[in-house]
Amino acid sequence: MKNCEYQQIDPQALPTQTPPPPPLQEEKEEEEEEGGEKREEPRRPRRKWEVFPGKNRFYCDGRIIVARQGGVLPLTLGLILVTCGLFFVFDCPFLVKHLTSCIPFIGGGLFVFVVITLLQTSFTDPGILPRATPDEAAEIEKQIDTTGNSSYRPPPRTKEVVINQQVVKLKYCFTCKMFRPPRTSHCSLCDNCVERFDHHCPWVGNCVGKRNYRFFYTFIVSLSFLTAFIFGCVTTHLSLRAQGGKGLVFALQESPGSAVELVICFFSVWSILGLSGFHTYLVASNLTTNEDIKGSWSGKGGEDVTNPYSHKNIFINCCAVLCGPMPPSLIDRRGFLPSDESVQTASVDIELPTQATKSEINVTEED
Repeated sequence: MKNCEYQQIDPQALPTQTPPPPPLQEEKEEEEEEGGEKREEPRRPRRKWEVFPGKNRFYCDGRIIVARQGGVLPLTLGLILVTCGLFFVFDCPFLVKHLTSCIPFIGGGLFVFVVITLLQTSFTDPGILPRATPDEAAEIEKQIDTTGNSSYRPPPRTKEVVINQQVVKLKYCFTCKMFRPPRTSHCSLCDNCVERFDHHCPWVGNCVGKRNYRFFYTFIVSLSFLTAFIFGCVTTHLSLRAQGGKGLVFALQESPGSAVELVICFFSVWSILGLSGFHTYLVASNLTTNEDIKGSWSGKGGEDVTNPYSHKNIFINCCAVLCGPMPPSLIDRRGFLPSDESVQTASVDIELPTQATKSEINVTEED
């Protein structure tokens, strides 16, 4: 019996499972010797916003885009929050008691609308155009230099197109390596070509262009209404408290927060109202701030030019600028990057012709 028991136990005690590990290790070593290609396969695919060449910051996996230089956006948001907070704490209770209970609802509605439009302006793609790929840039260079001469003077970097019987010049962008479409300009702060570029606004921390201009316009108009509304409510509040010979000093002592609101609103309401009026004129004329400052269609040079983008009707111009369909974003920032594209994007600037560096100085001086 003992021999039988030993015969049953001995096979189990033998290290029968020890031989398999060496082949596994040999297979791993063979894979390592073949190269690192098999290791790279399980890597997470990169999205396009991770290698975006412009000076932008992305959040929420590319869903939110902001300028790298945020400007004074925190100051703008802080002034709005502080002013409205003081208004709801110091002025609303008194005005509800002595005037009407509608004041907090009106102020709250304007406040929510202002904050929403501000965030939409700041976090929306303004209309960035993707840069040309190396193949596209090389094809454009061939179209520009059709003569093939290698003289010092570079070939012209402009094109002319006709829009509504008006000749419009298209300038070549040496950063994006393409001819800019009409009304497009390159923002030096964001380092992007923006379609229907209006201006770069530090107060919202973003460029204002084709895709977020409507949000910017509704923001400044609603902010002007909110500022004027708070300014009127504060002055009414202080005047009611000062009645009966108590004086303004007594009213300010009773409501010190109203004094802060009064100073902020007094110094900001005029500039905000002026800005709203200026952009209302631009919307009615279908102009941009960039075109108005440069005088593109004012005929300052003695030329007979007209705005080719105007519909000659204020109502139609307003609808075209503010009520048109939202154009899609062209940079596809959440799209996945092909495996071979990361190397190409890193070498785009190296593959460009040296002739562009000579002509870049002349074009930038003309702008």
